Amino acid sequence: MAGKSDSEALRLDEAARAGWLYYVAGNTQDEIARKLGVSRQSAQRLVSLAVSERLIKVRLDHPIARCMELAERMKARFGLDLCEIVPSDPANPSATTGLAQTAAAEMERHLKCAEPKVIAFGTGRALRASVDQLPSMDCPQHKIVSLLGNMNFDGSASAYNVIIRMADRVNAKHYPMPLPVFARSTEERTLLHNLEPVHNILDLTKQADVTFVGIGNMDETAPLYVDGFINHQELEDLCAAGAVGEITSWVYDRDGQLINGLTNDRVASAPLLPAIGRAVIGIAAGEMKVKAIHGALTGRLLSGLITNEMTAERLLAV
Repeated sequence: MAGKSDSEALRLDEAARAGWLYYVAGNTQDEIARKLGVSRQSAQRLVSLAVSERLIKVRLDHPIARCMELAERMKARFGLDLCEIVPSDPANPSATTGLAQTAAAEMERHLKCAEPKVIAFGTGRALRASVDQLPSMDCPQHKIVSLLGNMNFDGSASAYNVIIRMADRVNAKHYPMPLPVFARSTEERTLLHNLEPVHNILDLTKQADVTFVGIGNMDETAPLYVDGFINHQELEDLCAAGAVGEITSWVYDRDGQLINGLTNDRVASAPLLPAIGRAVIGIAAGEMKVKAIHGALTGRLLSGLITNEMTAERLLAV
């Protein structure tokens, strides 16, 4: 595919998807059109393009074929409604190359919807990188809401606030969470949540049509620790209690169950609940994230996942 323009490469990606759905998964052209969000005529042309470009032989001769096979296995194994797998870099299989672009495409799909939506966001490196890939958009019909604040006790803030970044990209009503990541006590958290602006935002998060979250690991490289929101003793205590990961600063174990006590008594984020009947899409990849992602999938904290080949293979091997 070397030398092809970005638009040509994207068109071949779409053709590869259509070809895989038709020749491997056995979908009809009507089914392909529905799954890809295109007309039946467009689906037919994409399948024809897959043949004319010699993507179709005995097998689909395109890197995305392996990704789609892994995505189908991930959906079946973990009961996911959505799974997008991007190719891994052979030289650095833990790299997150391609995640941001794929996640941005999924975000854009919702932002382009004419019907008003409430779209909720966590925070973190992967999410911010995804938002950076979004084009400027005019979406006054939507509401963009944060699931958590990003301040520390001393008033400093994380550089990975997604809602503020969204404000530079998307013309939609924004609802940043005016809270620290952790309160000093359970009582203080209750007081903060009862403030009218915070209470209103928490209510809005419950109405989210789709939620995008990052997934943090729990070890010496944990974002909560590296970014200064928890100290080393708190990290050790959480790990001793069986912590493997966190989503919006709620820490959970290998079964996706929230750790009792410790920092979970003070986390000020919107409640982390199983994604039953809700669209909650996680964006994460890499060897260090495998335990955290697996725990989240086991506990049904996610209904969708965007990751890479290496991570999917490791998850399916657990």
